[in-house]
Amino acid sequence: MPSVKDILIEMKDMSELMVDLAYSAVLFNNKAAAEEVLTLENRLNSMNYEIKKQSLVAARSLEDAEKLTTLLEIAEAAESMGNAAKDLADLTLKGFEPHLVFKMVMEESERNIIRVNVEDSSVLANQSLGELLLLNRTGMRIISIRRGDSWIYGPDKNTVILAGDVLIAKGSETGTEIIEKLADGEMHLEDLGNIEEFIDDD
Repeated sequence: MPSVKDILIEMKDMSELMVDLAYSAVLFNNKAAAEEVLTLENRLNSMNYEIKKQSLVAARSLEDAEKLTTLLEIAEAAESMGNAAKDLADLTLKGFEPHLVFKMVMEESERNIIRVNVEDSSVLANQSLGELLLLNRTGMRIISIRRGDSWIYGPDKNTVILAGDVLIAKGSETGTEIIEKLADGEMHLEDLGNIEEFIDDD
């Protein structure tokens, strides 16, 4: 059973990811991203419940309860962020069309966020992020990976991508199409040609 500390860390990472996905879902009418937010929101709620349960078991005195109150408030705040992200994602699933001003603001402040499935035939499968250099080659940063029922947040150069993984990537509009084709097995790294034009300077 994960500790309260580990659960809080995961809740923090998850709530931040949900906000990114929700804004992207509304801006780009990305229903896949919106559905991902709903999936994460259910898990976030479960983790908050687990923290409350563990805290009740751990509190043996008034002093213990006071110390745990802060942790409970942080967990509640993370869940509130997730609920707000879900409300945004619901707009996309309900067919909401964002106002032009919203699009203008978001295009200035956000990069595109996408979800892609890594197929068996993909060049990404069984390669580490360090070997692939996706940020340099596509302008897309892998911000998390869903592997079955588990998540890898903030993957680093040593993280190996496996067939069947769901990648959550953030970056340029041009890079979006490229990484989708790489994940589908429709494109190889050699097809990218001059990678300099895809370098993300952020």
